[in-house]
Amino acid sequence: MKTPWFDRTSPQLGFRFWGLAIPLILSNISVALLGLVDTAVSGHLPGAHYLGGVALGGSVFSFLYWGFNFLRMGTSGLAAQAVGRNDPASIRTTLAQALLLAGFCAAVLLLLQQPIIDLALHLFAPSAAVAEQTRLYFSVRIWATPAALANFVMLGWFIGLQKGRAALYLLLTVNGVNTLLDIWLVIGLGWGVEGVAAASVAGEFSGSLLALFLVRTVLPRYPGQWRMADLMDPASLKKLFHTHHHLFVRTMALLSVFAFVNAQSARMGDTVIAATAVVMNFYLLASFALDGLANAAEALVGEAVGASNRRYLLRVVKLSMVWGMVVALFFSAGYLLAGHHLYALMTDLPEVRRLLSELLPWAMVLPLVSFVGFLMDGIFTGATWTRDMRNTVLISSGLVFLPVWYLTLPMAVHGLWLSFVLFNLARGASLGAVFWWRLRNSAALTG
Repeated sequence: MKTPWFDRTSPQLGFRFWGLAIPLILSNISVALLGLVDTAVSGHLPGAHYLGGVALGGSVFSFLYWGFNFLRMGTSGLAAQAVGRNDPASIRTTLAQALLLAGFCAAVLLLLQQPIIDLALHLFAPSAAVAEQTRLYFSVRIWATPAALANFVMLGWFIGLQKGRAALYLLLTVNGVNTLLDIWLVIGLGWGVEGVAAASVAGEFSGSLLALFLVRTVLPRYPGQWRMADLMDPASLKKLFHTHHHLFVRTMALLSVFAFVNAQSARMGDTVIAATAVVMNFYLLASFALDGLANAAEALVGEAVGASNRRYLLRVVKLSMVWGMVVALFFSAGYLLAGHHLYALMTDLPEVRRLLSELLPWAMVLPLVSFVGFLMDGIFTGATWTRDMRNTVLISSGLVFLPVWYLTLPMAVHGLWLSFVLFNLARGASLGAVFWWRLRNSAALTG
């Protein structure tokens, strides 16, 4: 019997891939589970406006924090390539430069917190009750920003260095502390949405303290000194900003789509935004698992690009795509078989449950149309092909998502989810097309 091509990779590659992917999948799922806990805790408060407030407040921070997720992605790719070049000085410099950039970004967000929430509420235009809860949530959680952005950097650095367990410990600490305090502050002490936000602040700072300790234990393996000349080196700074600014635009465009879905849902009423929050959490649960595979791929792809090893790069891509499809099928089947039970755990509001029954098919199809885009994100991040990532998201949102949404306005919330499904499909297809072009052009593959 002929051995399938994806089984002909060396056992060492398979072990390295899964040795990195498993802790990253677990850590990413913990993030999604936290979102489900936030939703469940607020979904059992007496009124849909509490769940809507947490959903919209969380959406604002998704836009802010994920907008600065380029700090994680860029740091991961640059650190992985430094590992491939066996360049310990660059490994150290990448971390220090990214932390300085994270500190500057956090200071800007704290200074602009009032205009940010005012603009967000103007754009979302929720009901007065939801707006009040959103503002309360935001006013507390914004103080987690310095720790959250520093965690992005250190998480990306751990991934680039293939320290999967360190990444797992960091995210489990953030999300574990957050989850426990969620339950205690909201259910035990009755703090409402402010308790959900305060739990997030405590979780982020707890994670930062642990991450700094882990960094200190890892650094001796990469000997060298912190030197101002290295931090201010024009070549490394140019590479840093070139990588990060494309990722920033890409991420903001991607999050604009998420924010648009939430904003349109809010305009359709409190029941729709509450149901959208639950379906989006189903999507994020699958996406975080797929992101674990993508994170493993980006570390190994970055190493391959740093070492200029084209054959190894292709083997990583093939392996990650096959397992990405398996994980996507697992989640879609799970939602098909147990989706009704899952959303019943999220809320006991009858009108929200009725709408969720109608929206469940969209949750089932999303993993299947999204996995290629998630895996390609990891591959392109590791290779630092960030310009391509930016362009494909702009094309998918401007030429697919918005036109489909506009043409399906009579379908109301179902048209909104159809446009989101096709957006994810277009993103994966366009990234795949660019990768195929690079595969046929050797110079572009390593450039």
